[in-house]
Amino acid sequence: MKFKVLTIFPDFFEKSLDFSLLKKAKEKGLIDIEVYNLRDWAKPKEVHKMVDDRPFGGGPGMVMMVEPIYRAINDLKKQIPQQARHGGYNSKTVIFSPKGQKYDQTMAEDFGTNLDELILICPHYEGFDERILNFVDYEISIGDFILTGGEIPALILIDSISRLIPGVLGNEVSNKLESFSDLKKGKKNLEHPQFTRPASFVDDEGRKYDVPEILLSGNHAEIEKWRTENSKFNN
Repeated sequence: MKFKVLTIFPDFFEKSLDFSLLKKAKEKGLIDIEVYNLRDWAKPKEVHKMVDDRPFGGGPGMVMMVEPIYRAINDLKKQIPQQARHGGYNSKTVIFSPKGQKYDQTMAEDFGTNLDELILICPHYEGFDERILNFVDYEISIGDFILTGGEIPALILIDSISRLIPGVLGNEVSNKLESFSDLKKGKKNLEHPQFTRPASFVDDEGRKYDVPEILLSGNHAEIEKWRTENSKFNN
């Protein structure tokens, strides 16, 4: 799976993508992440490499311009090898917006299963020129709140999709057992409570918190029954 990120803050991703499972997945060649500075597609004669301008009709702040993003998308699409295009190479483009389609596990699974490449556009300022939506495949929101830009949503997509790729997780069963794994069936599996050592914990006030005895019993059938009974399913 290839991820191409368009941002005006490429340094944001330098360390963020170099930890834990994402780092290991990159080293194994299971994912490829390329980060591009959107300012490279500003007008050639533009000294300050502007990618934003004042909105028509007035209003606060600046709006990201259609031209740099359009040129960037076109150039990144051209990087797809000819043989890959003819072989059904599936590349889609995403831009992040609070008014976009709500991102969830079903979408993550669809992307991870059906796509070869995702181009992720990270807006900033007061939003973007609406005409940009003519050149992207998805307008996505990660929640009903406002962020300063699309960099954090881009990381969320990369992480949530990458962990679904075979070989990225150490235990492939994990994906099947995790929260939201039954989302396509119309319910959310929010998973059972988890515990680890010590079996008995005492806080500073002397209050004792014990792990349920069944989990210490070694009876796997009863443990599985307890886990099922204590999982939370929200329709």
